[in-house]
Amino acid sequence: MSRLVYFDCASGASGDMLLGALVDLGLSIDQLAAELAKLPLTGYRLGAHKVHRAGLHATKVDVVTNEHEHGHGHGHDHAQARTLPDILRLLDRSGLAGEVKDRAGACFRRLAEAEGEVHGVAPEAVHFHEVGALDSIVDVVGGVIGLAWLRADRFAASPLNVGTGTVSMAHGVFPVPPPATARLVRGVPVYGAGDGELLTPTGALLVTAHATAYGPLPPVRLEAVGHGAGTRDTHQRPNVLRLIVGEEDAGATAGRVLVLEAEIDDMSPQLYGPLIERLLAAGALDVYLTPVQMKKNRPGTLVTVIAPPSRRQAVEDVFFAETTTLGVRFQEWERTTLEREVVPVETPYGPIGVKVGRRGGEVKNAQPEFEDCQRAASAHGVPVKEVWAAALSAWRARPRSG
Repeated sequence: MSRLVYFDCASGASGDMLLGALVDLGLSIDQLAAELAKLPLTGYRLGAHKVHRAGLHATKVDVVTNEHEHGHGHGHDHAQARTLPDILRLLDRSGLAGEVKDRAGACFRRLAEAEGEVHGVAPEAVHFHEVGALDSIVDVVGGVIGLAWLRADRFAASPLNVGTGTVSMAHGVFPVPPPATARLVRGVPVYGAGDGELLTPTGALLVTAHATAYGPLPPVRLEAVGHGAGTRDTHQRPNVLRLIVGEEDAGATAGRVLVLEAEIDDMSPQLYGPLIERLLAAGALDVYLTPVQMKKNRPGTLVTVIAPPSRRQAVEDVFFAETTTLGVRFQEWERTTLEREVVPVETPYGPIGVKVGRRGGEVKNAQPEFEDCQRAASAHGVPVKEVWAAALSAWRARPRSG
């Protein structure tokens, strides 16, 4: 069994909605505040209370600053604007767990890249007017803390409702979803329903940083449901983010793999060997390199990793620690695999394992284990291909019963 957390985003998502859903699930507001106190930030406090949204009982979490009560508008003062290096320094100086620092830092890096695309500047030069504000930083880091508290093996989400209409931001009035949010949800199923902006930048960051699959709720044994309230009560549909926690059979995800990739054009070729070793040690099923031509006519390398969805965080950690990339793309694929086992056979060079793939009990593939062949060849002073051929011959000559 594996633990699944599902984001039901029928009314969009925001940072305060996520915090509300987590508290609704049982995360203590005091525990959350104690963790956030490890950030070198002051001038705010957390509050939580029960509200009704279209008749549904939900939890509302507020980040109350010295200036105003957090309402997730986009009109923060420009004096509050911070840059990516500013926020990364805050995280580095904090006493937060390494996993939380890395995940939160990756969120802000993604946002900086999206904003940089919009404004045509380097990510490090982007000034965060909305998400750089004190309350929004607390939302993002608090969301990462709370989702880590759930100890999920896998996150999934419904298609994201972005809302309709326009939204006022520091740079003017934009259609929903605004430019940076639209870039954050590239490759993710979205739709527009309801009035106004329903998916905020913090909501988009947190959902897409964790979910590895999008679609209907998969079969689970339901454990708990948390409802996090947004600021408005539309009276038409509950303005809540619903978090569903449950156990799913391991077999339900056996056919899914995560494909993570990044193009790199500024790294020494000597570093790719250790990178591959670290990725495999982190749980990758396969790693391969592809030569690509990148911007500014530079030759580069596309690093592609295939891994179980549960190993996403570990693989991303290796990418950011061992390469020069500033971002990693990912998507979840379905795959079909043969039932596998290793069958030992006797050869003149000793026992050799043969990897056998079956479908419906019928053998579809059989190949000698190369490492076994290599060891036996070295021990007997013969070519590897001779041991390989002997193992395959022994497999074919084996008794067919059983």
